[in-house]
Amino acid sequence: QVQLVESGGGLVQPGGSLRLSCAASGSDFRFYAMYWYRQAPGKQRGLVATITSDGSTNDADSVKGRFTISRDNAKNTVYLQMNSLKPEDTAVYYCKTRRGRVDYWGRGTSVTVSS
Repeated sequence: QVQLVESGGGLVQPGGSLRLSCAASGSDFRFYAMYWYRQAPGKQRGLVATITSDGSTNDADSVKGRFTISRDNAKNTVYLQMNSLKPEDTAVYYCKTRRGRVDYWGRGTSVTVSS
């Protein structure tokens, strides 16, 4: 069982920045990939960014050059630095990890980009 707790969401103006955090339980965090997803109102949840156990990253086209995923294995935490935010980035952001065939999700943190 893995528990994930997201934080860092809030209201920000277009062009602003936020850093999301996701703290994971357990002692095996460093061995597994971590993912950030988001779900906008009325839309399906979609993958935003991935970071593997060795630190390789991949981002969705919609956030390339603006969002950066990173991890601190000493703190069991994955981050999503979000810059140049746009209204279309408004969503609930979730982190996820997988153990075998089981996905573990946090409860999400809400991001609203609005003037």
